[in-house]
Amino acid sequence: MVIQWFPGHMSKALRQVEEKLKYVDIILELRDCRIPFSSRNPKIETIIKNKPRLILLNKANMADRKKTNEWIAYYKEKQLTALAIDSISSYHMDQIIPYAKDVLKDQLRREKEKGLKARPVKAMIIGIPNVGKSTLINTLAKRKVAQTGDRPGVTKNLQWINVKNEMMLLDTPGVLWPKFEDQTVGLRLAVTGAIKDKILPLDDVAIYALDFLKTNYPQQLKERYKLDELSDNNLEIMEKIGRNRGCLLPGNRVNYDKVIDLILYEIRNEMLGKLTLEIPSEIE
Repeated sequence: MVIQWFPGHMSKALRQVEEKLKYVDIILELRDCRIPFSSRNPKIETIIKNKPRLILLNKANMADRKKTNEWIAYYKEKQLTALAIDSISSYHMDQIIPYAKDVLKDQLRREKEKGLKARPVKAMIIGIPNVGKSTLINTLAKRKVAQTGDRPGVTKNLQWINVKNEMMLLDTPGVLWPKFEDQTVGLRLAVTGAIKDKILPLDDVAIYALDFLKTNYPQQLKERYKLDELSDNNLEIMEKIGRNRGCLLPGNRVNYDKVIDLILYEIRNEMLGKLTLEIPSEIE
Protein backbone atom coordinates (compact mmCIF):
# COMPACT_ATOMS: atom_id res chain seq x y z
CA MET A 1 0.00 0.00 0.00
CA VAL A 2 1.30 3.43 -0.99
CA ILE A 3 -0.78 6.51 -0.17
CA GLN A 4 -0.32 9.40 -2.58
CA TRP A 5 -2.39 12.48 -3.37
CA PHE A 6 -1.09 15.47 -5.31
CA PRO A 7 -3.64 17.03 -7.71
CA GLY A 8 -2.24 19.32 -10.39
CA HIS A 9 -3.46 22.52 -8.75
CA MET A 10 -1.21 21.81 -5.76
CA SER A 11 1.97 22.28 -7.81
CA LYS A 12 0.62 25.66 -8.93
CA ALA A 13 -0.25 26.51 -5.32
CA LEU A 14 3.32 25.90 -4.18
CA ARG A 15 4.58 28.31 -6.84
CA GLN A 16 1.98 30.89 -5.81
CA VAL A 17 3.03 30.65 -2.17
CA GLU A 18 6.65 31.27 -3.12
CA GLU A 19 5.72 34.21 -5.37
CA LYS A 20 3.49 35.90 -2.77
CA LEU A 21 5.88 35.42 0.16
CA LYS A 22 7.48 38.84 -0.35
CA TYR A 23 4.14 40.57 0.19
CA VAL A 24 3.51 39.25 3.72
CA ASP A 25 5.02 39.81 7.16
CA ILE A 26 4.21 36.45 8.67
CA ILE A 27 3.09 32.92 7.82
CA LEU A 28 0.09 31.50 9.67
CA GLU A 29 0.66 27.79 9.26
CA LEU A 30 -2.50 25.87 10.03
CA ARG A 31 -2.04 22.28 11.18
CA ASP A 32 -4.36 19.63 12.57
CA CYS A 33 -3.97 19.54 16.35
CA ARG A 34 -4.45 15.75 16.27
CA ILE A 35 -1.47 15.30 13.92
CA PRO A 36 0.79 18.36 14.29
CA PHE A 37 3.76 16.67 12.62
CA SER A 38 1.98 14.78 9.85
CA SER A 39 -0.17 17.78 8.88
CA ARG A 40 2.80 20.02 8.18
CA ASN A 41 4.11 20.43 4.63
CA PRO A 42 7.89 19.89 4.33
CA LYS A 43 7.97 21.69 0.97
CA ILE A 44 6.47 24.79 2.56
CA GLU A 45 9.20 24.65 5.22
CA THR A 46 11.87 24.98 2.52
CA ILE A 47 9.96 27.73 0.67
CA ILE A 48 9.25 30.06 3.60
CA LYS A 49 12.81 29.75 4.98
CA ASN A 50 13.29 32.43 7.67
CA LYS A 51 9.93 34.16 7.26
CA PRO A 52 8.32 34.70 10.71
CA ARG A 53 5.76 32.00 11.42
CA LEU A 54 2.92 31.28 13.83
CA ILE A 55 1.80 27.65 13.98
CA LEU A 56 -1.95 27.32 14.55
CA LEU A 57 -3.02 23.91 15.83
CA ASN A 58 -6.63 23.77 14.63
CA LYS A 59 -9.36 21.36 15.75
CA ALA A 60 -7.95 21.53 19.28
CA ASN A 61 -11.35 20.62 20.70
CA MET A 62 -11.00 17.20 19.04
CA ALA A 63 -7.48 16.57 20.34
CA ASP A 64 -6.08 15.15 23.58
CA ARG A 65 -5.35 18.32 25.59
CA LYS A 66 -2.41 16.81 27.51
CA LYS A 67 -0.71 15.89 24.24
CA THR A 68 -1.51 19.29 22.74
CA ASN A 69 0.39 20.90 25.61
CA GLU A 70 3.32 18.57 24.87
CA TRP A 71 3.37 19.81 21.27
CA ILE A 72 3.25 23.49 22.26
CA ALA A 73 6.17 22.93 24.67
CA TYR A 74 8.04 21.06 21.93
CA TYR A 75 7.66 23.96 19.48
CA LYS A 76 8.76 26.43 22.14
CA GLU A 77 11.98 24.44 22.55
CA LYS A 78 12.45 24.77 18.78
CA GLN A 79 12.04 28.56 19.03
CA LEU A 80 8.65 28.38 17.32
CA THR A 81 5.38 29.86 18.56
CA ALA A 82 2.30 27.62 18.47
CA LEU A 83 -1.29 28.32 19.48
CA ALA A 84 -4.02 25.71 19.89
CA ILE A 85 -7.29 26.92 18.36
CA ASP A 86 -10.65 25.68 17.17
CA SER A 87 -12.10 27.65 14.27
CA ILE A 88 -15.60 26.22 14.69
CA SER A 89 -16.05 26.90 18.43
CA SER A 90 -13.83 30.04 18.24
CA TYR A 91 -11.55 28.66 20.97
CA HIS A 92 -8.51 30.99 21.21
CA MET A 93 -9.45 32.66 17.91
CA ASP A 94 -9.17 36.07 19.59
CA GLN A 95 -5.53 35.27 20.39
CA ILE A 96 -4.34 34.88 16.79
CA ILE A 97 -3.69 38.56 16.04
CA PRO A 98 -1.99 39.24 19.43
CA TYR A 99 0.19 36.14 18.98
CA ALA A 100 1.09 37.18 15.42
CA LYS A 101 2.02 40.68 16.59
CA ASP A 102 4.16 39.18 19.34
CA VAL A 103 6.05 37.07 16.80
CA LEU A 104 6.59 40.27 14.78
CA LYS A 105 7.31 42.53 17.75
CA ASP A 106 10.88 43.37 16.67
CA GLN A 107 9.80 44.29 13.14
CA LEU A 108 6.84 46.33 14.37
CA ARG A 109 9.05 48.15 16.89
CA ARG A 110 11.54 49.08 14.16
CA GLU A 111 8.74 50.43 11.97
CA LYS A 112 7.43 52.53 14.86
CA GLU A 113 10.92 53.90 15.60
CA LYS A 114 11.18 54.97 11.96
CA GLY A 115 7.97 56.93 12.35
CA LEU A 116 5.99 54.66 10.05
CA LYS A 117 2.22 54.67 10.46
CA ALA A 118 0.70 51.63 12.15
CA ARG A 119 -0.75 49.26 9.57
CA PRO A 120 -2.48 45.89 9.44
CA VAL A 121 -0.19 42.89 9.70
CA LYS A 122 -0.04 41.07 6.37
CA ALA A 123 -0.23 37.33 6.83
CA MET A 124 -0.30 34.34 4.53
CA ILE A 125 -2.39 31.42 5.73
CA ILE A 126 -1.25 28.01 4.54
CA GLY A 127 -2.05 24.42 5.35
CA ILE A 128 -2.91 21.01 3.99
CA PRO A 129 -6.39 20.23 2.64
CA ASN A 130 -9.29 19.88 5.06
CA VAL A 131 -7.42 21.39 8.00
CA GLY A 132 -10.01 24.15 8.35
CA LYS A 133 -8.51 27.16 6.57
CA SER A 134 -11.75 28.49 5.11
CA THR A 135 -13.63 28.11 8.39
CA LEU A 136 -10.79 29.89 10.18
CA ILE A 137 -10.94 32.83 7.75
CA ASN A 138 -14.72 33.09 7.93
CA THR A 139 -14.61 33.04 11.74
CA LEU A 140 -11.86 35.68 11.90
CA ALA A 141 -13.63 37.94 9.40
CA LYS A 142 -17.01 37.30 11.08
CA ARG A 143 -18.57 36.77 7.66
CA LYS A 144 -18.45 34.19 4.91
CA VAL A 145 -15.56 35.16 2.66
CA ALA A 146 -14.13 31.72 1.87
CA GLN A 147 -15.78 28.59 0.54
CA THR A 148 -15.95 25.80 3.09
CA GLY A 149 -16.55 22.10 2.86
CA ASP A 150 -15.61 18.75 4.34
CA ARG A 151 -13.95 17.59 1.12
CA PRO A 152 -10.19 18.07 0.85
CA GLY A 153 -9.19 20.64 -1.75
CA VAL A 154 -12.23 22.96 -1.65
CA THR A 155 -10.26 26.24 -1.54
CA LYS A 156 -8.27 26.81 -4.74
CA ASN A 157 -7.87 30.54 -5.49
CA LEU A 158 -5.72 33.19 -3.79
CA GLN A 159 -7.57 36.02 -2.07
CA TRP A 160 -6.92 38.79 0.51
CA ILE A 161 -9.24 39.16 3.50
CA ASN A 162 -9.38 42.13 5.87
CA VAL A 163 -9.66 41.13 9.54
CA LYS A 164 -10.78 43.99 11.81
CA ASN A 165 -8.34 46.37 10.07
CA GLU A 166 -5.59 44.71 12.12
CA MET A 167 -4.63 41.93 9.73
CA MET A 168 -4.78 41.28 6.01
CA LEU A 169 -5.00 37.55 5.38
CA LEU A 170 -3.85 35.88 2.18
CA ASP A 171 -5.50 32.50 1.81
CA THR A 172 -3.83 29.78 -0.26
CA PRO A 173 -5.04 26.41 -1.52
CA GLY A 174 -4.24 23.39 0.60
CA VAL A 175 -0.97 21.86 -0.50
CA LEU A 176 0.51 18.41 0.12
CA TRP A 177 3.94 17.21 -0.91
CA PRO A 178 4.31 14.94 -3.97
CA LYS A 179 5.46 11.89 -2.01
CA PHE A 180 5.04 10.86 1.60
CA GLU A 181 8.50 9.82 2.79
CA ASP A 182 6.93 7.91 5.69
CA GLN A 183 3.74 5.96 5.00
CA THR A 184 2.72 6.43 8.63
CA VAL A 185 2.29 10.12 7.78
CA GLY A 186 -0.06 9.15 4.95
CA LEU A 187 -2.03 6.85 7.25
CA ARG A 188 -2.46 9.53 9.90
CA LEU A 189 -3.59 12.03 7.28
CA ALA A 190 -6.03 9.43 5.98
CA VAL A 191 -7.45 8.66 9.43
CA THR A 192 -8.23 12.34 10.05
CA GLY A 193 -9.76 12.84 6.60
CA ALA A 194 -7.11 15.06 5.00
CA ILE A 195 -6.96 12.82 1.91
CA LYS A 196 -9.94 11.88 -0.24
CA ASP A 197 -11.33 8.49 0.78
CA LYS A 198 -11.99 7.40 -2.79
CA ILE A 199 -8.26 7.11 -3.53
CA LEU A 200 -7.40 5.28 -0.30
CA PRO A 201 -7.05 1.62 0.69
CA LEU A 202 -9.59 2.14 3.48
CA ASP A 203 -9.14 -1.35 4.93
CA ASP A 204 -5.47 -0.58 5.62
CA VAL A 205 -6.38 2.81 7.07
CA ALA A 206 -8.98 1.27 9.41
CA ILE A 207 -6.55 -1.45 10.55
CA TYR A 208 -3.95 1.22 11.31
CA ALA A 209 -6.60 3.16 13.26
CA LEU A 210 -7.57 0.09 15.29
CA ASP A 211 -3.94 -0.72 16.11
CA PHE A 212 -3.43 2.87 17.22
CA LEU A 213 -6.56 2.90 19.39
CA LYS A 214 -5.71 -0.45 21.01
CA THR A 215 -2.30 0.87 22.03
CA ASN A 216 -3.17 4.45 22.99
CA TYR A 217 -6.89 4.68 23.78
CA PRO A 218 -8.02 1.10 24.56
CA GLN A 219 -10.75 2.08 27.02
CA GLN A 220 -12.37 4.51 24.61
CA LEU A 221 -12.36 1.82 21.90
CA LYS A 222 -13.93 -0.78 24.20
CA GLU A 223 -16.58 1.56 25.54
CA ARG A 224 -17.63 2.92 22.15
CA TYR A 225 -18.14 -0.49 20.57
CA LYS A 226 -19.09 -2.49 23.69
CA LEU A 227 -16.06 -4.78 23.48
CA ASP A 228 -15.22 -6.88 26.55
CA GLU A 229 -11.65 -7.40 25.37
CA LEU A 230 -9.42 -6.32 22.50
CA SER A 231 -8.21 -9.15 20.29
CA ASP A 232 -4.81 -9.03 18.60
CA ASN A 233 -6.72 -9.93 15.43
CA ASN A 234 -8.28 -6.79 13.95
CA LEU A 235 -10.69 -8.82 11.81
CA GLU A 236 -12.11 -10.28 15.01
CA ILE A 237 -12.57 -6.78 16.40
CA MET A 238 -14.29 -5.69 13.18
CA GLU A 239 -16.49 -8.77 13.36
CA LYS A 240 -17.61 -7.85 16.89
CA ILE A 241 -18.15 -4.21 15.98
CA GLY A 242 -20.17 -5.23 12.92
CA ARG A 243 -22.44 -7.50 14.94
CA ASN A 244 -22.81 -5.04 17.82
CA ARG A 245 -23.71 -2.20 15.47
CA GLY A 246 -25.82 -4.13 12.95
CA CYS A 247 -23.43 -3.84 9.99
CA LEU A 248 -24.69 -7.05 8.42
CA LEU A 249 -25.27 -8.57 4.99
CA PRO A 250 -27.88 -11.20 4.07
CA GLY A 251 -27.11 -14.48 5.78
CA ASN A 252 -26.02 -12.69 8.98
CA ARG A 253 -22.58 -11.99 7.50
CA VAL A 254 -20.65 -8.93 8.65
CA ASN A 255 -20.40 -6.10 6.12
CA TYR A 256 -16.74 -5.21 6.62
CA ASP A 257 -16.89 -2.25 4.23
CA LYS A 258 -19.62 -0.73 6.37
CA VAL A 259 -17.63 -1.41 9.56
CA ILE A 260 -14.57 0.30 8.07
CA ASP A 261 -16.63 3.35 7.07
CA LEU A 262 -18.19 3.42 10.55
CA ILE A 263 -14.86 3.33 12.39
CA LEU A 264 -13.32 6.12 10.30
CA TYR A 265 -16.46 8.26 10.43
CA GLU A 266 -16.66 8.01 14.21
CA ILE A 267 -12.96 8.78 14.73
CA ARG A 268 -13.26 11.85 12.49
CA ASN A 269 -16.36 13.06 14.31
CA GLU A 270 -15.04 12.72 17.87
CA MET A 271 -17.35 9.83 18.73
CA LEU A 272 -14.46 7.95 20.32
CA GLY A 273 -13.49 10.99 22.36
CA LYS A 274 -10.56 13.37 22.03
CA LEU A 275 -7.66 11.74 20.18
CA THR A 276 -4.13 12.76 19.23
CA LEU A 277 -2.38 10.41 16.81
CA GLU A 278 1.24 11.41 17.43
CA ILE A 279 3.51 12.89 20.10
CA PRO A 280 6.81 14.82 19.84
CA SER A 281 8.96 11.94 21.12
CA GLU A 282 7.92 9.85 18.09
CA ILE A 283 9.48 12.25 15.60
CA GLU A 284 12.78 12.95 17.33
